[in-house]
Amino acid sequence: MEASFWHEKWKRGEINFHQSEANPLLTAHFEKLNLAKGSRVFLPLCGKTRDIAWLLANGYRVAGAELSGQAIDELFKELGLTPNISKVGNLTRYSADDIDIWVGDIFDVSAEYLGPINAIYDRAALVALPADMRKQYASHLMQITDAAPQLLISYEYDQSKIDGPPFSVNEDEVRRHYGAAYQLTSVEIRDVVGGLKGKVASTETVWLLQKASR
Repeated sequence: MEASFWHEKWKRGEINFHQSEANPLLTAHFEKLNLAKGSRVFLPLCGKTRDIAWLLANGYRVAGAELSGQAIDELFKELGLTPNISKVGNLTRYSADDIDIWVGDIFDVSAEYLGPINAIYDRAALVALPADMRKQYASHLMQITDAAPQLLISYEYDQSKIDGPPFSVNEDEVRRHYGAAYQLTSVEIRDVVGGLKGKVASTETVWLLQKASR
């Protein structure tokens, strides 16, 4: 999947994946990560999600990675923040109080650039990537965050009926990518009301990923 795919979606305003409010699955289950206030949460492929505003309002710090500069310009405008903008390697960093977003290819984000992360919230990253990229993504995510605990949201549906993204990622695949590093717990499975994109029956699963005991 080329970067141009996402740039064109933002340019044309084709962002049906963007929600106007914080994701209710985040607000219902975030406390299961047992984070202290001030903890730093990483949102990969974050777009301009309202989940960031919710996390900031609830006393957490946010780090993110996003391909689209337009999305992040809109994010800071909607947050009412004026970012400091700087170049970091191949990336552009947008920073303000309690928030740092790296714009560019997530595979260019390093642990050194990112700094300490207490948890990951993956609402739309793993499921946004085609199958041949998901293994690489999961490995990279664990590497740059030292396998920080995760709240992960996935979809499961008949992939032959519609194209992703979001792509169907079943339990076996989640365990294949993350089972060696984490203990995985499914904390909620629900039907997608009206079907995914209004076209196909789908379930949505919230996973809690906690570091496996050594």
